[in-house]
Amino acid sequence: MHRPASLAPFLAALAGVAMLSLMDAFMKDAALAIGAFSAALLRALIATGIATPLWLARRRTWPDRATLRLHILRGVCSALMGLTFFYALTKLPIAETIAISFIAPLIALYLAAVLLGERITRRAVIASLISFAGTLVIVGTRFGQGSIDGDVLLGFGAILISTLLYALNFIIIRRQSQRAGPLEVAAFHGGVSTLVLGIAAPWFLVLPPTSIQPGLLIAGALTVGGAIAIAWAYARAQAQALLPVEYSGFCWAALFGWLFFAESVSMGTLAGVVLIVIGTWVAATQGRAPARVAGGAETSAP
Repeated sequence: MHRPASLAPFLAALAGVAMLSLMDAFMKDAALAIGAFSAALLRALIATGIATPLWLARRRTWPDRATLRLHILRGVCSALMGLTFFYALTKLPIAETIAISFIAPLIALYLAAVLLGERITRRAVIASLISFAGTLVIVGTRFGQGSIDGDVLLGFGAILISTLLYALNFIIIRRQSQRAGPLEVAAFHGGVSTLVLGIAAPWFLVLPPTSIQPGLLIAGALTVGGAIAIAWAYARAQAQALLPVEYSGFCWAALFGWLFFAESVSMGTLAGVVLIVIGTWVAATQGRAPARVAGGAETSAP
């Protein structure tokens, strides 16, 4: 009798990761057409337009000052994180970009030590070295194939910056999720991101052609839907138990990259992903998984 209920969080998390991976594919198409900045700003605006009415329909009180501060911090961080992530998507295959971003949970362990005073265990250090080796394998494969040029280097630089911001996002949302529900988080996340990116809109915004407008609308809807699904899952199962589901994002990214952009996945990228997953799993088995938190990243962020 309890089996279906126990499977529900895993199915919800799987659906959420799939939706956010599909969102990445639509966003890559939009970013290639109008630039990463315009795509990121318009997605944030659309997501805000979807999430805010849902939150307003259910809200009871305005968030207090401490919670509002966390909303603003995360919105600023996520705006820059999304911008650099979508820029990386214009330079690198989707699966490769997602694979490198998998090291963010381990970076978050070190940020937690610096910002929250948490202790770093020897197991976490070993896990970090394994995952870092996986990242080097992915990058080294590019060098070995002679397929490194200026654009690829810019892509790697952008995804590394995005991954650092992604890790910082973990630290913020760890506190944020204790003070606000997923709809409130989604509404403020999109709203603050829109305001931050909107500052530069008069100079950099490119209005989307009709051909990509449906894709942007779908991306905004997938952003909210995926974030809510993952938030629902993490409210009903431990992060450590859901960690394997998170890595299905690479499979979805490889599938959608192939369907949308005819992108192939090299053996070097696959080997790097295996090392990164092993490293994160080693860290997770110490009793506190550095798993993604609902809404924590572009593949799981509103």
